[in-house]
Amino acid sequence: MKHYQIVIIGGGTAGITVAAQLKLKDKNLQIALIEPSDKHYYQPAWTLVGAGTFDFKDTERNEGDYIPKGVEWIKDKATGIDPHKNQVDTASSGKVKYDYLIVAPGLVMAPELIPGLKEAMDKGVVCSNYTDPEHTWEVLKNFKGGNAIFTQPTTPIKCGGAPQKIMYLAEDYFRKHGIRDKVNVAFYTPGTIIFGVPDFAKTLNKIIHDRNIHFKPFMAPVRIDAKNQDIYFKYIKPEEEYSIPENNPMGEELDDSKEIKVHFDMLHLAPPQAAPKFIQESEISIQEGPGKGWVDVDIHSLQHSRFPNIFALGDVAHLPTAKTGAAIRKQAPVVVENLLGLIKSKEVGHASYSGYSSCPLVTRYGKMVLAEFKYDNVRDSDPMISKFVDTSKEQYSMWLLKKYGLPFMYWNLMLRGKA
Repeated sequence: MKHYQIVIIGGGTAGITVAAQLKLKDKNLQIALIEPSDKHYYQPAWTLVGAGTFDFKDTERNEGDYIPKGVEWIKDKATGIDPHKNQVDTASSGKVKYDYLIVAPGLVMAPELIPGLKEAMDKGVVCSNYTDPEHTWEVLKNFKGGNAIFTQPTTPIKCGGAPQKIMYLAEDYFRKHGIRDKVNVAFYTPGTIIFGVPDFAKTLNKIIHDRNIHFKPFMAPVRIDAKNQDIYFKYIKPEEEYSIPENNPMGEELDDSKEIKVHFDMLHLAPPQAAPKFIQESEISIQEGPGKGWVDVDIHSLQHSRFPNIFALGDVAHLPTAKTGAAIRKQAPVVVENLLGLIKSKEVGHASYSGYSSCPLVTRYGKMVLAEFKYDNVRDSDPMISKFVDTSKEQYSMWLLKKYGLPFMYWNLMLRGKA
C-alpha cells in the first residue's frame, strides 16, 4: 500500500491549483494527486462556445502538462475514503494512505434526477453548455422561432449564472439575425430573484425588461417530454398556487396535478448536479439535512469539521457561496496556508476564506457584467478594477476580460500556482 504525506483527490481547477501552490511553498512535500482524466478543460469558456464565439478545442489541454513537477500522478479514479484509517480507495491502484487529505473531485452531472432529461440531453433541440456546448451552438444556429426556454434545477450547480448567460447571448443572436420578433425568450428558475446581490440584480432586471425576456421565478423543472417538446414545472412559492397569466405568451397549461406544461422549440438547461457518489457515501460528507452529500468543512478555514487532517475546496465543498473557478482562486491559498500550518506546528494556519466568488455575466456579444461577491450576498468587487470601471454595468472591457484575460490567467498563472 502506497503512503504519501499529502494526497489530493481531483485534478481539476482546485486540485491542480492547490498542488502547484504547495510545491511552490515547499518543494520537499511528498504529494500524490489522484485523477483519471487525460484532458483538462477550461469550462468557463463553454458559455462562449455555446454562442459560437470561442473554439471548443481552445478549452482543452493535456492533463499531464499541468501536474506540477514533483507531484506523483495516480492516474485512477477515487472510489472511497476511510477517514479513520487515513486511506483512499481507488478503482485499480489499490488503497492509498495519507497523512493529510485534500478533497477536490468537483461535482457530477445527475440528469436522471429530472425524468426524461437523460434521454433528451444534447439531442434535437435540447441542449446544455454544461455537457456539450458545441451542440448548443448547433441548436442556436438552426433555431427559426417559437419558445426558447432556459432553465436550471433545484440542486446546487457550478457557475449559477451560466443558465442565464447563454440566454442573454441567444436573445442577442436572435436579434442580430432578424428573428427576434418570432421568439419568446423565457427564463424559468426555481430561484426567487434574478440574482442575489442587489447591485447586479438591478442591472439584470433592467436588461430583462428592456429586451422583453419573460422572467419566471419559483419554477422548478420536474420532467421533460422530449418527443412532444414539452417541459413541466412545479410552482414552489410557499403557500401560493400558480395561475396562468391572462395574456399567456408562452402558452402555459396547468394540469390536474398542478404542474405547468410549457412547449419548447429550444430548451437549454443546467442538469441537476451532485457530489460524486463516493463522496456521498463517505463519512466526510454531511449525513443529514441541508448540504447532505457534500463535504462538511468549516466555511472559513476549509478544514473538515470532524476530521482535522482533511481539507476540501471547490465544487464538492459545502460552502454558502457560488461554485466557480474564481471562488477556487481564493480558496486555494487558504487551504495551503492552513494545511502547512498544521504540518509544521500541529495547529491549523490563520488564513480565512470570506466566501468570495465571481460570476462573469455575459449579457450580449461584446458586453459583460462582472459580479463579485462574498458570503451573505455582499458585493466584493476588486478595488483595482472597480476604481476605473463600474462592474455592475455592462462593459466591453469586461467582455475582453472574459474572452481573453481570464483564459490566459487560468492556464498560465492559476494552474501554475501563481495567481
